[in-house]
Amino acid sequence: MRSAADESNSSQYSIGGGSEFNDRLREMPPSAKLVIHVLRRSSGMTQSELVEETMLPRRTVQHALRKLETASLVNSRSSVRDARKQVYHVRCHPSDS
Repeated sequence: MRSAADESNSSQYSIGGGSEFNDRLREMPPSAKLVIHVLRRSSGMTQSELVEETMLPRRTVQHALRKLETASLVNSRSSVRDARKQVYHVRCHPSDS
């Protein structure tokens, strides 16, 4: 059972795009919520940019991105500038709804 503090804390990460999106986001670890919050403010970021912006360890960002991709909350594309890198985007951005 979720406490009022849990509900209040998770609602701050509600970014639009439907309740199913928000339900999946609520189940994510705090690091993934931070990553998606940072991605939401950008037009896409590489893993290195996310590490720099969030100040999280690289492995933590990798884990968060893996979880977010598995939950279909973010997607990735090859970078136009460097095809070796992936650029991550929020799959269901509030402006899309």
